Amino acid sequence: MTEVCRIIGVLDDGPASLSAAALGHIQQADLIIGGGRTLELFADHFAPHAERRDLTGKLAQVPDWIRQKQAEGRRVAVLATGDPLCHGIGGYLQSRLCIEACEIIPNVSTVQLACARLGLPWQDLKICSVHTRDTGEWHAAAGPEHGLYSLLRQIRRHDRLAVFTSPANSPDRIARLLLSVGLDQHFQLAVAERLQQSGERLAILDAADAAHQHFAEPNLLLMWRQRASRSPVQFGLADSEFAQRTPEKGLITKREVRAVSLARLQLRSNSIVWDIGAGSGAVGLEAARLAPEGHVYAVEKNSDDVALASVNRQQLEVDNYTLLHAKAPAGLDQWPPPDAVFIGGSGGELPALIRLCLQRLAAGGWLVMNFVTLENLATAVATLRDCGVSWDVTQLQAARSKPLLDMHRLAAENPVWIVSAQATERSHE
Repeated sequence: MTEVCRIIGVLDDGPASLSAAALGHIQQADLIIGGGRTLELFADHFAPHAERRDLTGKLAQVPDWIRQKQAEGRRVAVLATGDPLCHGIGGYLQSRLCIEACEIIPNVSTVQLACARLGLPWQDLKICSVHTRDTGEWHAAAGPEHGLYSLLRQIRRHDRLAVFTSPANSPDRIARLLLSVGLDQHFQLAVAERLQQSGERLAILDAADAAHQHFAEPNLLLMWRQRASRSPVQFGLADSEFAQRTPEKGLITKREVRAVSLARLQLRSNSIVWDIGAGSGAVGLEAARLAPEGHVYAVEKNSDDVALASVNRQQLEVDNYTLLHAKAPAGLDQWPPPDAVFIGGSGGELPALIRLCLQRLAAGGWLVMNFVTLENLATAVATLRDCGVSWDVTQLQAARSKPLLDMHRLAAENPVWIVSAQATERSHE
């Protein structure tokens, strides 16, 4: 029978927090794998013949190390921090070896320890990790490629968080993130440094103070909200909620048209959306709210509209939205394939844009376009027919009430054609 690999949760007080059984597995192991600091911490408890391997920078090799020793009938112990299944190595190894090949021996997690020090109940904490590659400080144009992108999304959505930091994505960098997005007054921070080691410290401070401090490694960041979070409207925002061009107010996809267009996009929570001819950003920003686990990529050629869309993004606190100042199709080749595409403006490139979008769209995804001129409608329909895809047209004309002395009348909005087409495998040819 193949010897299972023991993945053992340890803390920085060494054997003191281990059960006799867990320590026995370490003492009997033929191969012990762990980070350099952890290996040194337990060095006096390894068998004389035991081989040790530092996994620092070699994580991808660890499953092969384990398989090789298991094939030889050797005993393997992996030293992990705290609970190996809480943002630890346990899940990674199980996914590459199989659950039956591993035995998890958990310890108290560092999240539990930090919360115990603070007297903070932790059952409703959102636990996050920023153990990603170093992509630098957060900036307004950052997107999913940034190491702090996922954390910011969680900060927007949760009241209490525990964050496994890294040397690069440290508490001070996270505090500067809060400052840059205007959330610094919303959260109280606590940094737990060197838990279970000499020099252990728990610092409670605000983001402005934390942004300029250095914290000893290893550390864990706790955050809890001091101001009630908003519960924003997700769909159907009034036109007045968006900054628009003046004195040309009205150059925006109106709420009635916006609602139907968003419905036709058939968005899911994780949809990747393209917004071409973004204007002031109304459609794309609402799409971002409807796809909180996805991302919207928008392009707009008019510099004034780009500025307005940026203002609207900030006011609506939307983070999953990337805005490019360019004339489509420039830049679209750098975007990931979309699940849905909205075209609000084409800059004279409509046939080429339709073909490109249908080629990049996921099969079954929807392309939705708005037109106010007969010429663009005719061009779109002809192009879709040539592409051999299923399409339909909806004409939408709303009328809104307007005051007339002490009464009200209905004033018609301009008619808009909403053209919808669904991508197929054929459209990718």
